[in-house]
Amino acid sequence: MNVCTHLDEVRDVEPRSAIGCEECLASGSRWVHLRTCLTCGHVGCCDSSPNRHATRHYATEGHPIAESFEPGEDWAWCYPDELLFEPSPSGLGARAHV
Repeated sequence: MNVCTHLDEVRDVEPRSAIGCEECLASGSRWVHLRTCLTCGHVGCCDSSPNRHATRHYATEGHPIAESFEPGEDWAWCYPDELLFEPSPSGLGARAHV
């Protein structure tokens, strides 16, 4: 059984963007789904999106856990441990973001 060793990095964050991927909005790109970093609140696009900004954020900042920013979804992903959380460890449930 996989165990996440990064839960101590989950913070009570507010998404830094209420309308989309921060980098895609700045560059005029498109996205498919959004993820929120549970360390700093960065909102980035998923790996199905052309630019994969949520994963890039993990790679550059080292913030390990991101949760779905999609309305009605309540899950998160730990990048280094490759572990899915259902429900998300943020404890906020399936909140409507947008």
